[in-house]
Amino acid sequence: MPSSARILFAHDDPAFGRTLTWILTEHDYQVTSTSTDESLFGPLDTEAWDLLVLETSGGEAGLGLVKRIKEDDRHADLPILLLSPLESEEGSISALGLGASDFLSPPFRAREILARIKAHLRAGRALNRARAESRSRSEMVGILREIATSLTPDEIFMILVRRVAQGLGISRCSILLAGPDSGTATVVAAFENPVLRNLRIELSRYPEIQRAIETSSVVLCESVDSDPLYAATRNAWKDEGQKVETTSALAIPFTIKGEQVGVFFLRTSGEDTILTELDLQFADQVIRSAVSSIEKAYQMEEAVADHRHLRLMAESDPLTGLNNRRALEQRLEREMEQAARYQTVLSCLLIDVDNFKETNDRHGHQVGDRVLTQLADLFRREQRAIDVVARYGGEEFCVLLPLTGSGGARILADRILRRVASERLGDPDHPVSVTVSIGIATFPDDRITDGTTLLQLADENMRKAKTDGKNRYRE
Repeated sequence: MPSSARILFAHDDPAFGRTLTWILTEHDYQVTSTSTDESLFGPLDTEAWDLLVLETSGGEAGLGLVKRIKEDDRHADLPILLLSPLESEEGSISALGLGASDFLSPPFRAREILARIKAHLRAGRALNRARAESRSRSEMVGILREIATSLTPDEIFMILVRRVAQGLGISRCSILLAGPDSGTATVVAAFENPVLRNLRIELSRYPEIQRAIETSSVVLCESVDSDPLYAATRNAWKDEGQKVETTSALAIPFTIKGEQVGVFFLRTSGEDTILTELDLQFADQVIRSAVSSIEKAYQMEEAVADHRHLRLMAESDPLTGLNNRRALEQRLEREMEQAARYQTVLSCLLIDVDNFKETNDRHGHQVGDRVLTQLADLFRREQRAIDVVARYGGEEFCVLLPLTGSGGARILADRILRRVASERLGDPDHPVSVTVSIGIATFPDDRITDGTTLLQLADENMRKAKTDGKNRYRE
């Protein structure tokens, strides 16, 4: 590492500050040590730095300093290595979103800090070289800022192809992920045509992509018409009578979490400028810098999916897939609060399958479970977007009807009675005809003070329907 690399090191811990300053100096860096108070901004604002290393004892304090520094346009391009106790993934994402280039949480290890510093200085030099060749390279900072927020992988991919294509002035830029077999890849983003997303391609027709994946090396072809790599492909184009407008191509392989292989694929045609080594350096730096954001986006998607799955498992009836009793009671309390606050109506249908024990005894529990599942589907088809359908327990179901008075509840109850009575349930070998009894309760009602009393009243009315002969509703 050249001794010309200038590092500003701001710290909270004097002992740690002395130690790391000595280590960096021993590695031939030009280091200026300061504290994280206002004395930081003197050298920061008046001198040029290759890297700011920022150590804070508090996570929020570190985020606040990064935000303050990056709000000054003079420091927009300054890479910041944040050494701070960020207690959650959200905190880490916030650091990147505010403009930090990287972060480490304690305990701090000298070798890891040195490796991160080397990487960021190396990246900084490459970025500066690329920018010096063309004004379009200034797009880099904007790209990294744009993707360093809470985005999905698909959103990041689209930003990358759009910004790189515009920065280089080319018409075709896409990102592909290699398929499970060695012969295919899938387009995940395409600047030239967003409709190409999810398109599966045969790698045999794209020799530059195939070579990049097989060798894990960058493939730059400045002339498709003469490059030997395309000899077989050019013959295939000729035999097919296909006119190919591509003049130059660049394929940059990358890996996500050390597993998923992707390719950053750039092509020129028509009046586009031919791709060169300088374009390669720029595009390669963009995708390498973006990989960590892509990985974090995938991790966030997985965490959200896991959370959603766990919540669904906790709130769903395993047999029917409807809301379970726990989820129903939680939603009921919210709907009751809304109805009371805004003086609206809320109805509840409590539905019980008539003579269900006889069905189980005669046809078996497997057929009985199928009947319950089919009834659940029937009730689901009858619900509106705002309604809630739940399995209340055993052969009992509940339907919550927000913004629905007794008249609307009666209409739905009557329709359910007719639908259920007309259906042949069970399986083809064991068809079953069933009926249901329904109890209706509607808020406001002097007898109803909360969700529990609403359900109790619906239950009482359902039992009246049973007593009166079943296959009917009562309110």
